Amino acid sequence: MSVKGKVALITGGGSGLGEAAARVLAREGAKVAITGRTLDELKEVAEDIKEQGGEAIAVKADISKPESIQKAIEKVVDQWGRLDIVFANAGINGVWAPIEDLKVEEWQETININLNGTFYTLKYATPHLKKNGGSVIVTASVNGTRIFSNTGATAYSSTKAAQVAMTKMLALELAKHRIRVNVICPGAIESEIDENTEKRNVEREKEPVEFPEGPIPLTDGKPGEAEDVGELVLFLASDASKHISGTEVWIDGAQSLLQG
Repeated sequence: MSVKGKVALITGGGSGLGEAAARVLAREGAKVAITGRTLDELKEVAEDIKEQGGEAIAVKADISKPESIQKAIEKVVDQWGRLDIVFANAGINGVWAPIEDLKVEEWQETININLNGTFYTLKYATPHLKKNGGSVIVTASVNGTRIFSNTGATAYSSTKAAQVAMTKMLALELAKHRIRVNVICPGAIESEIDENTEKRNVEREKEPVEFPEGPIPLTDGKPGEAEDVGELVLFLASDASKHISGTEVWIDGAQSLLQG
């Protein structure tokens, strides 16, 4: 699963799944550009990757602002002369609330970051990917694709379902340019995103469900690790997956089959 010498752009690369993927790709020889809104966090990860013998740069970017991610992508191409891999990973859980309690601006923020941000990232990366072909991996979720029992996650789940549709459309559109487009759907993974979730009045509407043995059958309820996702990204970024495109891959220990 070599990615040696390839250039990878990872959004949301300062922590969680993005950081894990950056470390795995750099370990296997890719030149990694990590983007996000907190430059100090990005620099810390990039410096650590370099200390481990990898190549990495930190580029501040806000995917919800098209001109910001466009400039970030141009900086990466100026730095290394090409772009081969895009891991469109950045996103938020946003506010989870019953629909009558979910504010319009909360809905719009989640849509703007998760869905519009993915669109902006792929829009501005595509001209560079077309030059040599490449791989696009989008982070969606089990929510909105297999699981619909997380009451209040209407905005979040809508963006995740839309991301899956986007990847399938683009897989066909970009196939002639030798660009593969796939989407990963993580379940419960140990990362910081849950800490940034605001839940409001969801228990009022939630249907009670109990899982005596835990909600993740493969691991008796234990969440997966961010590096598990990083290894999946490596597979989809490498030529080991050269005949896979337009496909969603659930990485959840069979969680979504139990809860779906």
